[in-house]
Parts: sequence; structure tokens; C-alpha cells
Amino acid sequence: MEHNLANDELNVTRPAWNHQRLVPRIVHIGCGAFHRAHQALYLHHLLETSDSDWGICEVNLMSASGKLLVEQLRQQDLLYSVTEKGAEQNDVHLVAAIKEALHPALDGHNGIIEALARPETAIVSLTVTEKGYCTQGANGELDADNTLIKHDIAHPMTPKSAIGFIVEALRVRRERGVAPFTVLSCDNLRDNGHVARAAVVGLAQLRDTALAHWIDENVTFPSSMVDRIVPAVTDETQQEIRALLGVEDPCGVACEPFRQWVIEDKFVNGRPEWDRVGAQLVADVAPFEMMKLRMLNGSHSFLAYLGYLGGCETIADTMQLPTYRQAALALMMQEQAPTLSMPEGIDLQAYANQLIERFSNPSLRHRTQQIAMDGSQKLPQRWLDSVRYHLLHGSDCRHLMLGIAGWMRYVLGQNERGEAFDVVDPLSATLHDINQHTPEGDARIRALLAVRTIFGDDLPANPGFVSHLQQVYAQLCQHGARAAVASLNQEPK
Repeated sequence: MEHNLANDELNVTRPAWNHQRLVPRIVHIGCGAFHRAHQALYLHHLLETSDSDWGICEVNLMSASGKLLVEQLRQQDLLYSVTEKGAEQNDVHLVAAIKEALHPALDGHNGIIEALARPETAIVSLTVTEKGYCTQGANGELDADNTLIKHDIAHPMTPKSAIGFIVEALRVRRERGVAPFTVLSCDNLRDNGHVARAAVVGLAQLRDTALAHWIDENVTFPSSMVDRIVPAVTDETQQEIRALLGVEDPCGVACEPFRQWVIEDKFVNGRPEWDRVGAQLVADVAPFEMMKLRMLNGSHSFLAYLGYLGGCETIADTMQLPTYRQAALALMMQEQAPTLSMPEGIDLQAYANQLIERFSNPSLRHRTQQIAMDGSQKLPQRWLDSVRYHLLHGSDCRHLMLGIAGWMRYVLGQNERGEAFDVVDPLSATLHDINQHTPEGDARIRALLAVRTIFGDDLPANPGFVSHLQQVYAQLCQHGARAAVASLNQEPK
């Protein structure tokens, strides 16, 4: 018999409730590590403290890795572990919120569409990353030229994108007279409810204007803000989980103790009482979303690019360097906090101090290269709108400028020792072409600034911004990342 969560004595307590009680009222698309450590765990805690019957139908659309995960979950009775790694102790939860797990290669496209179309499905939630919405960065509209979207228009009953599955399922529900579901984006991007609506209604419009109108009138797309540091699972992580559980758990994840979930309370077909287990249900997510994107994610990206270039493997490693620690805090409070408009009672200084403490957690191995992925889609919302604020007000933003220079140096695909590495980014082909055909220095900066989906039209047309960026980039290349970060603390404010 294989030793796993389904059939072995464990070092942790099994959940007290019976899976038979659960109804798969939530279909979640994108059963990645973050979702398993965040949304699924919130529901697990609700099941622990109430008689709720809300369960999750997990759907993975990733090819090989997604299929393997679904198979592994099934082999261990849809159980998996979440290890919360504090600076001094670990807490392990055996999560039992999943009712079923599906993959197109195992259950067929129709099996997933039928799961989405079931009357009991009240919420379809998503963690598919920015690129999973198939929208265009500049205007937020559906990218009709996206390869997946082209396929889904031509073959609507066998979609490839998450958006294609949702639209086809809504078409089926409308045809059968079944009430619509709520589409809840849990991805880390600005105004994610609006992005989800633009994608879903946009694809429906290309298929059937009447369907698009029905979706627009009847489906709700609440925004949400999610926060928890969940590093990529490594062999070392798996060994730690095995030691804590007493058996293998290939589906297990490790994360920090902190978690936060702010949700716009706009559900068309009911929702779990997430607020009973710590989620915040609010009328407007935008201020919290902006606070997190700019202060947490913005400083995370700063530490990722300049930390990797400076030889730091993890974020915790960067926090061991006083100059990086000081720069991250200054970026948050001096350059990001002034751009925010928060509800009364929100203490941004306390939030920033908490972030520094979280980044410093030595138990987390959150790799700088993991955070550095997909930078072309992250820069606009994490840094560039803040830069525009400072350009408008004539205020200092030298940390942000060094961050942009750090990204430009990073996407060269070569570290400071001259060793090549892969740049993981949706625009990797464009970036590679620029690197190959543009001389290093000012010309390459201008070529990168010309990528409109990142920088728009205004920033490349601002001589002061371009000149400042060229100067900062030159200093970064000449002196190295560590010296460049240290120099931030020496310049006058």
C-alpha cells in the first residue's frame, strides 16, 4: 500500500467532518499553491467552525503539471496539508475543503463545463495569473488576437482558456434556465473584478451579443484583494512537510502565518460566511488593493530584481542586508504611501513595519527569481502609476527609478557575474529581440520604453523621466546592485 494522507496514521489531527456533507458550490479554476494555502484554507477553517456545506470543485487547466496534481489529490482522498512557517514554530493544517478535482485530460472538456453549469455551482473563482485573463495591458480589454481566445472562438465547446470555459458554461446555464454564478477573481492584479468582467463579457460579445448582454446584466464580478506569501514548493519544502506529517504529501504547500482576504460583497447566488474566519467583506476593495499592490508587491519586486542581481537567492536574504531593508521601508513610506487614499483608521506605517517583518521571516525560502517572473505585466500596477504621481507632483521617486532600472538590467538575462539565466515573461520574445538587436545603454533603455503595453505613451515622451532613468541605469551597471541600493540612503531627499 502506498503511504499517503489517505491511508496512514499522521502526526496531525484529521478533519472532524465527513466529505459527504460538502456540496461543490464553488468551482475554482487554477488549483495552484497560492489557492491551496489561501482561499481553500479559509473555507477549511469555516468548515471547522460551522455546519457549512460549501465545498470546492478544483479545476486545473495546466497540461502535464495540472493533470498530475489532480491525480495526486484524488489518490489521497482530496486531502492535502498547509504548513504555516513562523520564525519560531510551524503549524500544520490538513485541509479537507475539496469535494472533487477535475482536469480536461481526465474528465473531458464537457465534464468541466457540466461542473460549471450545475445549478449548485454558485461561485466560480480564479487564480490563473494576469495572463490567464487574455486581456491587453494597455486598455484592459480582451485580446482578440490571443492564441487561446482565437481557439475558443473557433471551438467554443472545447475551450482552452479559463475565460472560454466560463463563457461556454454561462451559455449552457442561460439555455437551461439555470441562475448565473458569481465570477470571483482572486488573482493579484489591480481591479481584478473589472478585469474578469472585461474578459468574460468580451469573449461572449465575440460569440453572441445576446449572451454578452445576459452576462453583463446578471453575472457579478466582485473584486478581491488576497495576501499571503506562498513560496514555490521545492524538494526541501517537501522534505520538511514529510517530517511534520510522517508521510509524503506531493500536494502540500508551505507559507507564512499571515493571511488576508478583502472581498467586495457582491454575490449574485450566495457565498460562504468567510467573514466568520477572518475575511473582510467590504463595499470597496480598491483602497486595500492599491495599498497591497504598491507597498507589498512594489517593494517585493524591488527586492526581487535588485536582490537577485546583488546575489541574494531569497527575499529573507535581502533583509539581512541593512541597506536593502532600509530601502524597502523607504520605498513604501516615502514613495508609495503618499500615492494612496485609505479609509480612516488604516495605519500605513504599521502596515509597512509588518511587511518588513514578514519579508524577514527566515523560515520562508521565497526565491527572488520567482517574484521576478512576469515583470512586464507587474510593473505598470506596482510602480509606474506611482512614478506618474511623482512626476505630476514634482516629488522624489528615486527608489522607484532604481527599481525600473533593476528590471531593465534583469531582463538582459545575465547576472552581474556574466552568467546567463532564463527570463520568464509573457513578452520574453520581445525582450530577447531588444537585447539581441539594440546596443546596451541608452539605446536599449529607449527600446524597452517603447514597449507600449508596459510604459504607455506618456513616460517615454517625458524627457526628465527618460534622462533620470538612463542615469540610474548607468550607475547600476557600473557599480552593481548592492552599491546602487546603498547609494539611495546617501542621497539627499
